[in-house]
Amino acid sequence: MVSCDLRPLTMPTIDQLQINNFRNFSEVSLAPGRGVNLIYGSNGSGKTSLLEALYVLSSGKSFRSALVEPLIKDGAPEATVYVSTTESAKLGLSKSRNKKAQLRLNGENQRNWDQVARALPMLVIDSGAFDLLEGGPKIRRRFLDWGVFHVEPTFLDNWRRTAKCLAHRNSLLKSGFSRSDEIRAWDAELSLAAHAVDTARADYLAELLPLFERVYSALVGVHTDLSVQYKRGWPEECSLDEWLATNRELDVKYGSTQAGPHRADLEVKIGRRKATESLSRGQEKLLVCALKVAQGELLSAAVGRRCLYLVDDLPAELDSQNRQRVMKHLLTLGSQLFVTSVEAEAIDLNAFHDAEITRFHVERGTLSTQRASL
Repeated sequence: MVSCDLRPLTMPTIDQLQINNFRNFSEVSLAPGRGVNLIYGSNGSGKTSLLEALYVLSSGKSFRSALVEPLIKDGAPEATVYVSTTESAKLGLSKSRNKKAQLRLNGENQRNWDQVARALPMLVIDSGAFDLLEGGPKIRRRFLDWGVFHVEPTFLDNWRRTAKCLAHRNSLLKSGFSRSDEIRAWDAELSLAAHAVDTARADYLAELLPLFERVYSALVGVHTDLSVQYKRGWPEECSLDEWLATNRELDVKYGSTQAGPHRADLEVKIGRRKATESLSRGQEKLLVCALKVAQGELLSAAVGRRCLYLVDDLPAELDSQNRQRVMKHLLTLGSQLFVTSVEAEAIDLNAFHDAEITRFHVERGTLSTQRASL
């Protein structure tokens, strides 16, 4: 089970952000506030790009595009993002068109994003939030694994072992060696790694759901028919090793492993129907917001750290009352927030009297700052 960390909470607050040649930004330097950073401006001005730059630095990926090319400003050879935090961490990323990305943490080159992701954990609530419910299982696995990665130290190694086993096993399946001792050996190794991944996921969800249910009830009221169920990727009544042996010919037919933790999913239902069949778009967004808020709460409880939230166009699909409810819960986390909106008044921050608020107006790739503590 996920254990709670009783040490004082730490918050990796960004105190300096520098962006060069990222999307429509040529050169931007800003000092975000510790609380709410409201970034407003007309469509196409660069609001989302600022959030995207932070997320790319933290995770190596964009929440908008799988392609590197659009991230780099036209005519520039590379894009760079640099961040310093109040914990004295210094993180830098350089992405070029033709070379491998260069990532540094406190002056040291990083081979992958493991340490950076832990130093600067971020969650996104954006227009793609609906994909968590409407998209495929891969998106829901990514949501689940983000949380497990941050609270279970051994999870990443077991996840990588699983990926390695699947790659070798699928190669053998495509080569026709379905009855060899070698594939049986990979079955056994895959089963061990998969069990560890499955256990970590199930334990994490067991801790997350009570937090989610509390937040969701506060946002929309009690929904007795709502259920979130974890599907591990193979039948509950047998081990993965047994299932792989029994269904090997099916795997040979398709040339890939049809069961395992790579087939896991979260099933979100209202009664017997999928949530997407019963909820409006606004209700879906509230559900996803509740899941993300709960993830932030669990991260704090488990490892004593707060994550940052990137909230892109919160007003979309939500009326003013629901926007205020979501903001209220985000503020209870004590996290640094980056929130975008077309109009500064679309989110009534005056309702939160204790919040430290910094407003950034974006226009044609440039920013102006207005700080206010209400």
